[in-house]
Amino acid sequence: MTKTRIVLPIEGMSCASCAATVQDALARANGVANAAVNYATAKAAVDYDDARTGVAELIKTVRAAGYDCGQATVSFGVQQLHYAPSVVPLEQALLRVPGAIRAAANQATETVTVDYVPGVTTAEALEQAVEQAGFEVAEPIPTEDPVERERIARQREIRTLRGKFALAAVVGVVTLLGSMLLTAEVPDSLLGQVDVLGRLLMPLGMKLRDAFGGEGAVDPEWVKRGLGLLTLPVVVWSGRQFYRGAWSGFRHRTADMNTLIAVGTGAAYVYSLVATFLPGVFTRAGLPGDVYYEAVSSIIAFILLGRLLEARAKGRTSEAVRRLAGLKAKRAHVLRDGKETETVVEAVVPGDLVVVKPGEKIPVDGIVTEGASAVDESTLTGEPLPVPKKIGDEVIGATINTTGSITFRATRVGKDTALGQIVQLVEEAQATKAPIQRLADRVAGVFVPVVIALAIAAFVIWFDVGPQPAAIFSTVALITVLIIACPCALGLATPTAILVGTGKAAEHGILIRSGAALEGLTKVRTVLLDKTGTITEGKPTVTHIVAAKRPDGTPIAPADVLKWAASVEQRSEHPLAAAVLKAARERQVDLLPVERFAVMEGRGARGIVDRRIVEIVSLRHAQERNLEFGSLGQDADRLSAQGRTPVIVVVNNTVYAVIAIADPIKPTSAEAVAHLKKMGLTVIMVSGDSKKGAEAVAKEVGIEEVLPEVLPSQKAELVRKLQRRGRPVAMVGDGINDAPALAQADVGIAIGTGTDIAIEASDLTLIRGDLRGVVTAIQLARRTVRTIRINLFWAFLYNTLGIPIAAGALYPFFGVLLSPVLASAAMAWSSLSVVLNSLTLRRFRPLWGLTP
Repeated sequence: MTKTRIVLPIEGMSCASCAATVQDALARANGVANAAVNYATAKAAVDYDDARTGVAELIKTVRAAGYDCGQATVSFGVQQLHYAPSVVPLEQALLRVPGAIRAAANQATETVTVDYVPGVTTAEALEQAVEQAGFEVAEPIPTEDPVERERIARQREIRTLRGKFALAAVVGVVTLLGSMLLTAEVPDSLLGQVDVLGRLLMPLGMKLRDAFGGEGAVDPEWVKRGLGLLTLPVVVWSGRQFYRGAWSGFRHRTADMNTLIAVGTGAAYVYSLVATFLPGVFTRAGLPGDVYYEAVSSIIAFILLGRLLEARAKGRTSEAVRRLAGLKAKRAHVLRDGKETETVVEAVVPGDLVVVKPGEKIPVDGIVTEGASAVDESTLTGEPLPVPKKIGDEVIGATINTTGSITFRATRVGKDTALGQIVQLVEEAQATKAPIQRLADRVAGVFVPVVIALAIAAFVIWFDVGPQPAAIFSTVALITVLIIACPCALGLATPTAILVGTGKAAEHGILIRSGAALEGLTKVRTVLLDKTGTITEGKPTVTHIVAAKRPDGTPIAPADVLKWAASVEQRSEHPLAAAVLKAARERQVDLLPVERFAVMEGRGARGIVDRRIVEIVSLRHAQERNLEFGSLGQDADRLSAQGRTPVIVVVNNTVYAVIAIADPIKPTSAEAVAHLKKMGLTVIMVSGDSKKGAEAVAKEVGIEEVLPEVLPSQKAELVRKLQRRGRPVAMVGDGINDAPALAQADVGIAIGTGTDIAIEASDLTLIRGDLRGVVTAIQLARRTVRTIRINLFWAFLYNTLGIPIAAGALYPFFGVLLSPVLASAAMAWSSLSVVLNSLTLRRFRPLWGLTP
């Protein structure tokens, strides 16, 4: 047992008993030897076996006990990360740092994000762990905006690559011309058979030699020396990153793409230098002293060209996030000391009064305190029509004020605004991995050592049993195998597609939390739709009040029924309660005080109003209690059959009235259901309404399978039952009572118009309350995962075919060996093609125009 101690900051404790609760929960956790919680310092000291549990599990234990653990998140760039065969070693190195909770490295963006416990570790310690793992932390960029930081970093990378490529390309052309002169002086038997490029160079070299004065006019030794010195800047500067990366990997006992390039070009350059300045070594061994300067410079030039194009393409993969971040306003008009002043939006703080004039962008989130207007929210929600805003209404930053002038009090600024949270959510999703990437990670982990072994094997075979000159054949085979192998394509196959896919989803008002959720959508076979707020508008209204008669035959006034019911419901948060209260306000009914208010979960609410016990209950609950309905029973059945929800008003255990509440069906729900069924999905509606009412709504939108009269606490169990059928379930809902079911489902989808708790429990959030967004999300997920599979297939196929060809598989049939220069071009294209294929997701279009 390896005992580790960690001190966790605990949040949410209000008394000593809270500390005891947390301590007891931690002490009972698996792998914990001892736990002590100090209420005064709000810290927990935990001794645990790190082989059985970890910091992340301890934090989950604290949260399960109803409290929280303070944590922070840091992100930083890692140079040349996407050329690493796998990011798993880096993530594992970071997780070994005491206090690290989660580490996610993204090869597409070359960043690593770490959640950690402040006070236990620091961002500096995490950066040191990156260095110790053999990587180099990128130079910090002076901006707090992660999107702007990524853009600046990408520009730096492109500028550097462009300069290095230009030098390598110019030297490559010059050394190629010099090699033409050398090939003209070498017998065909020694070089013409080596590779396709050699056969092309010889006639060109002869023409170039003739231009310089014919045979014997050029001294080959001086040409070699000149080419060697000319290639030196390419190796030292243009190719520096490869050699530094390889050396760092060697010191930390790792190998990556840099290792292959460095060994391949380094071997060719050293071989050529020996042949140039110590030719006697080859003469005594009876070997030809050929040089490969043009191969070294051309290989580096082609690889840099590939990386340059790749960097520019990768910049387009995060275009969606940049567009989202670019929506925010730059300036704001703030009222301070009674005066209106213009300031940058970053200077606005919560509580500021902000003035927005017609045509201006709303800078931050807030609540309207003065004026009225209509706001165009299409940039965030996709809602095509401007939304009326009056005093007390919420406004969202980055939306546009269209008509009147309004003043609002800022409530959320910076990263806390709706736009800031959307951008953060998309970035977090792009930093995650999809399960499909696990195979690529496993292969990439052993890829480079296997390739080096194959290259050595190719060298030995060609040297021992190959034709003469064996030294040239074996050297070319060694270099070509090392150069053509490309783990980059494997590493980029998944993250680039997720980067584009999640960004494209955000453009269509769909926020995807992780790559796992994206892949999970493609496996869904059953879609479970909550009725209220998902299929319907979630804005119920009272349509009928049918009152009973008193024992003396006089009718009970509907106004009295509404007064009693609304007086109880004023303490409730249920959507149907809101409908009753709205009806009371519209009819100017005065509410009475309520005593002993209580909610009956899934059944209704009760309280004492004007010395009467008033209950507002569901039809099902009233029937379970065998209450006497009289003629109201027929009215309840009739209203239920019409798709309305009958609410029973019970006073002193006597049924006084039936209040019918209707929730309009969203105009796009039927279309969405039809498309889900066309996609081969089973669509089921779940509702707490009566069977007749639920079936009426389901029939109208085209759903055959209905699960009515389901209590909120039963929804999660219902999801489990469906999952036991072996068909993955997607749950779509919007309310607090949907949160357990959303968390239980294989994929939870929250309607963005719903509650924060439902959104927090979900895997996907639809910003707009349009059910067609579910169809778009599934279509985009399927397209994204298909793109990932194509990327992985191409990456595996390329390496499976390319490495044998580089080793000389074509020579017995065609008499040629692949040139290292052509191999470098193929390698550069392989990783670039993966990025370009991922970029095709940018052309995705939904079946309908949900975008702004």
